[in-house]
Amino acid sequence: MSEPIRESMDYDVVIVGAGPSGLSAAIRLKQIDPDLNVVVLEKGSEVGAHILSGAVLDPVGLNQLIPDWKAKGAPITVPVREDKFYVLGEGGGIRIPNSVMPRLMNNHGNYIVSMGNVCRWMAQQAEDLGVEIFPGMSCSALVYGDDGAVAGVIAGEFGRNPDGTQGDAYEPGMELRGKYVFLAEGVRGSLTKEVLAKFDLQKDSGPQKFGLGMKEIWEIDPEKHVEGRVMHTMGWPLGKNAGGGSFIYHLENNQVYVGFVVHLNYENPHLYPYMEFQRFKHHPMVAELLKGAKRIAYGARAISEGGWQSMPKAVAPGVAILGCGVGLVNVPRIKGNHNAMLSGIEAAEAAAAAIAQGRASDELTAYDDYLHKDGPIARDLKPVRNVKPLWSKYGLLGGVVLGGMDMWTNSLFGASFFGTMKHTRTDAQATGKARDHAPIDYPKPDGKLSFDRLTNVSFSMTNHEEHQPSHLQLKDASVPISVNLPEYAEPAQRYCPAGVYEVVGEGAEARFVINFQNCVHCKTCDIKDPSQNIHWTVPQGGDGPNYPNM
Repeated sequence: MSEPIRESMDYDVVIVGAGPSGLSAAIRLKQIDPDLNVVVLEKGSEVGAHILSGAVLDPVGLNQLIPDWKAKGAPITVPVREDKFYVLGEGGGIRIPNSVMPRLMNNHGNYIVSMGNVCRWMAQQAEDLGVEIFPGMSCSALVYGDDGAVAGVIAGEFGRNPDGTQGDAYEPGMELRGKYVFLAEGVRGSLTKEVLAKFDLQKDSGPQKFGLGMKEIWEIDPEKHVEGRVMHTMGWPLGKNAGGGSFIYHLENNQVYVGFVVHLNYENPHLYPYMEFQRFKHHPMVAELLKGAKRIAYGARAISEGGWQSMPKAVAPGVAILGCGVGLVNVPRIKGNHNAMLSGIEAAEAAAAAIAQGRASDELTAYDDYLHKDGPIARDLKPVRNVKPLWSKYGLLGGVVLGGMDMWTNSLFGASFFGTMKHTRTDAQATGKARDHAPIDYPKPDGKLSFDRLTNVSFSMTNHEEHQPSHLQLKDASVPISVNLPEYAEPAQRYCPAGVYEVVGEGAEARFVINFQNCVHCKTCDIKDPSQNIHWTVPQGGDGPNYPNM
């Protein structure tokens, strides 16, 4: 099948993704030089539609980008007023005093926000500066120049039939070419994956590690609402089955964010992360808070958790990777938006300087040096680099104690007894065989505090046009039934937080079903599938979740 003929548009910088890193880059480029032509392409139906984050925001990045953000009406109005941390057992919990927590865990000066609304506001600031922003424009492929450098993207392709052929209403999309392309796709973006592999950008870093974050918004009894309260927990219900924890943030309007994170390096393929989240809400502390409350939204996304030692080289000819694509989350702080913004700012400054010098399509080494040398991102991530591997090696109790000690020694002395610990395997490789692990019996959702997946997915406002090719592609269609089912009890049935994957029938009649219409674009399947047989790519533009204020 011959390639369709596409129109082409030229820009100075093409940015894929209207999240905090992409929008920060766009704003900074226009601040430096208003004559630069900058475009931002967003696969969601609107800016913010695919943004999901905790989120307690450290404003350090925004302070640098837009110092007068308060005067300009940024939707950042709920400062953290109370910070609590608990280790839970099934019937209660022990609060860890704030005085023994490492200094970097303090949330003083941070804000409880909806990052979706923050990004909507940032998009308006960018457009006021002359940035072109096109939502509903999935970037389905990279364009390479004759020299092999990344030269642009293909965006806005619509109307393919389920078998991939061109339908009657087929639109080929456009080539948007730039002197530099910024990939700000978030975690495990399909174009980012291609760049990492093509240019071998991870050769000097460890494997990236991930968590699955699930989040609900609840309206609670005003008498129980404490605006500005932040609570984190670890322990029950995960126990020894997996690492992870929860967050409960009280924002305005009697709303709370209730979230749960499961580290994806768990071994037991019978583990059901979504049901662990639902079970968590039945803990007495949480159940009392949510008694008589109303759940109004749900969503999920993967989180990059590898930290400092998993950060790949972030540049290749013509392209730079921003934000979560590099893996800039501070795991113990559960924060990455500030570093995403800082990465966008620095990438913009490197690109603007290069363009001013008449350069194009080369490596923005100044940006990569900023990430990997002694800049603010390095100062944020280096001191906590061992927390994740310590947790993985020693479990909850040992990981918390040793991780806390390591953060204190880094904070006080700038050094670690452990040096820099390595991640040794991917999350897919960590998955054990079903025969070596016991199935887990999960209680049935009660429809009040806990809900089945498909009911909750309806609260993500997810929609995909059904007559398009599935954006969840199998490298080998036989593997789910011939390999994953007998070896791993086909964990896709459980690790997906949206009920996309099913095994229907038994024995010789068993078949693997992909309900791609349910997909909330979390990318967990691409990460955790033990055979690495699932490739997540973009559906046509505008499809997917439509998060309100996640």
